[in-house]
Amino acid sequence: MRFQPHPDRRPVLVAGASSGIGEATARRLGGLGYPVALGARRVDKLAALADEINGAGGEAVAVELDVTSDESVSSAVKSAQDVLGPLEIVVSGAGDLQIGRAHEMAVDEWAAQIDVHLVGAYRLYRAVVPDMIERRRGDFVFISSDVVSHPRPWSSAYVAAKFGVEGLVATAYMELEGTGVRTGLVRPGQTMTGMGMNLDQKATESMLGDWVEFGLARHGHFLEPDNLAHAVLAMVTLPPGAHMKAVDVEAEGKLTATTSG
Repeated sequence: MRFQPHPDRRPVLVAGASSGIGEATARRLGGLGYPVALGARRVDKLAALADEINGAGGEAVAVELDVTSDESVSSAVKSAQDVLGPLEIVVSGAGDLQIGRAHEMAVDEWAAQIDVHLVGAYRLYRAVVPDMIERRRGDFVFISSDVVSHPRPWSSAYVAAKFGVEGLVATAYMELEGTGVRTGLVRPGQTMTGMGMNLDQKATESMLGDWVEFGLARHGHFLEPDNLAHAVLAMVTLPPGAHMKAVDVEAEGKLTATTSG
């Protein structure tokens, strides 16, 4: 049996589309003509972005989405598909960041990070992938992190959640073999997003000091969210029959001065 080519119309749901990587991904895909459902809790921001995409000739709809709620995920997927049609691409990028040393964080605060980053991603995966399998095509992209290869102090819950995401995807690779459905990981390095901008300044300074001590902050350059949107685009536009399993994206350090011979 031959792989089906991508259909002309590929509706997308982006979770976490109100800011950062999710917003950049939705903006880029919407600008390229993909019908885009923008999912997040901050519906006012989603509505403004949808108006911008629609005003530029694209097709976008805002859907309220809280990935920590089974009911919200089901409702958001239904709302997106009622307007745009069956989802061909889903990007799981919802999340926030709480920091603290593992032995000092409150248990419920630690567990909440697991819920949003890992269980939330799974809720979305579980809600859309069975229908993709039935159609024998689809792309589900998880936004992971380079903390999997370089764990950072003060981020144990976030690190554990992203390790969990990668374990889920490692299993999904095998379970989806032969279905026509692809899943992949985009692993951002340090990225200039709104995530973590509300953290306590003193705690953040202590955290960054520990990162430097362990060699985890080589330079002060950050990725732009659109850098990651390019990586998502590369993954989902790969022709069927090939599988881009993971893309690592890191910020380059500053250019060094050239020397003349």
